[in-house]
Amino acid sequence: MEIILLQDIDNVGNRGQIVKVADGFARNYLVPKKMAVAATPQNRKWVDQQRVRFLKLEAREKADAAELANLMVGVTVSITRKAGEQGTLFGSVTAMDVAEKLVAQGYNIDRRKIQLAAPLKVLGEYDVPVKLHHEVTATIKVKVEGEVEAQPARPATPESPSS
Repeated sequence: MEIILLQDIDNVGNRGQIVKVADGFARNYLVPKKMAVAATPQNRKWVDQQRVRFLKLEAREKADAAELANLMVGVTVSITRKAGEQGTLFGSVTAMDVAEKLVAQGYNIDRRKIQLAAPLKVLGEYDVPVKLHHEVTATIKVKVEGEVEAQPARPATPESPSS
């Protein structure tokens, strides 16, 4: 089925493009979510008229993403988790954890833009790419630190009386 994309979609195409996709993908996902419309002659004329508007919008989004990328240079996120003796975590650090820490620092980044290949499962420092725009990617540092466990207080043992 041929459709006209109303927004950029990874691995499919960019806004304003006419692409061919599977019927079910178009009918059940792209069209209901208003990410695309059917490529009818009327919609093709509308896209031709809107092409300049799309280009201006694309340029503005790219400039905003580049500005945000410049602000994010040197951003470090520290995440503390319980870990074993060899530095292996009892769990993992996911893109959602990184996104929450970024929000706490004032950067409202969607977790889907954080490009972790796999959850982090070992203590250390990682460079994590954040895809702000299909042409703009920022890199942040994520430090995964071990949780310091407080030594449990030992109950005072009553001293035995010396007889």
